[in-house]
Amino acid sequence: MDILKEGLFFAEKVLKSSARPTGFFASGLPGGYAALWARDSMITSLGASILGTKFKKPFAKSIALLSKNESHLGQIPNAVGTYNTDRRSNVTFNSIDSTLWYIIGHHVYRASYNDSSLFKKYKKNLEKAFIWLTYQDPNEDTLLVQQPTMDWQDAFPHKYGRTINTQALYYAVLCMMGYAKKAEHLKNVVNGVTGKYLSLFDAGRGYYLPWVWKNHDGDREEEHWFDTLGNLLAIVTGLASPKIASSILNYIEKGRVNRPYPAKAIWPPLKKGDKEWHSYFAKSDARTPHHYLNAGVWPFIGGFYVVALVKMKKFSQAKKELELLAKANKKVKSGLAIKGWGFHEWLHGKRGLPIGNSNPYQAWSAGAYIYAYRCFEMKKVLYFK
Repeated sequence: MDILKEGLFFAEKVLKSSARPTGFFASGLPGGYAALWARDSMITSLGASILGTKFKKPFAKSIALLSKNESHLGQIPNAVGTYNTDRRSNVTFNSIDSTLWYIIGHHVYRASYNDSSLFKKYKKNLEKAFIWLTYQDPNEDTLLVQQPTMDWQDAFPHKYGRTINTQALYYAVLCMMGYAKKAEHLKNVVNGVTGKYLSLFDAGRGYYLPWVWKNHDGDREEEHWFDTLGNLLAIVTGLASPKIASSILNYIEKGRVNRPYPAKAIWPPLKKGDKEWHSYFAKSDARTPHHYLNAGVWPFIGGFYVVALVKMKKFSQAKKELELLAKANKKVKSGLAIKGWGFHEWLHGKRGLPIGNSNPYQAWSAGAYIYAYRCFEMKKVLYFK
């Protein structure tokens, strides 16, 4: 069995371990993120939905649990369930991408299984969720705005305002819901075709800035590090023009953001003394360069990297990166009694090894691998425009 198919086999094992009565838990092993996260479960389901109807039930249960715990204002929970021994939580909110991924998940479910039953059952939940999103536009310019740490990078780095991660997901939502004109307007603004003062694309750097906010007489609130997931989602969802997409992929290759494995969460790593550094970073798991969110390798992001290459029809490179992604997912932290592949949360950004608090059997690492594998196999991006 070649490494790509072997990875598919073990990825499915991780999904089976992560599938619980209430949906997809973030981790397939006891003690590690034993709860359901909106973003994790929906990203996991991108891959799970491709494997016939094997995981239709946990996908549906994930949507059901999130719908049940939607706030009265329409916000979808960040996480549902009690998890870990030192942190107790029933329902937590304070995120923007959870609501975006929830809507995307509904559309993926309907498209994959040709089943509109959840759409009908949770119609009011979907409507409230979309209305909640539209209210995250204080400037009435169609771009969503978020507060600090309100997406998957929930502790590091510090970003707020208009972020590329959120705009890419919102573009996907608008396209899926049939708001073509709104989606096109968003695309033109983000890419600097219209309303250039709101653009996130930096032509000099060749990629989208991670976030921008207000312009104070030429002193613009923004940062310049490379948000890998946000930029890749812009390609996968179709927000990035072909020219911008090529520029982003060139930056990744030139900067070796895809090495030792695809792909580092940010680049370059941030350190104490940098202008982007905040005092609380020293207390976070990302305080050390090349660890965790601070330029550590995240295999689930690597999955989207492969899909972005498929989007741009770079099939030979996509295969090369998929093989590297398989090798990354195969690694197991020293001392763990795991038979087969580790599918860890993250790896050291230089050494490519799972260390520290990197948990194995991460559902979205497995789900994103399956999604990347199938997109490469079919030579097209599934579900997105």
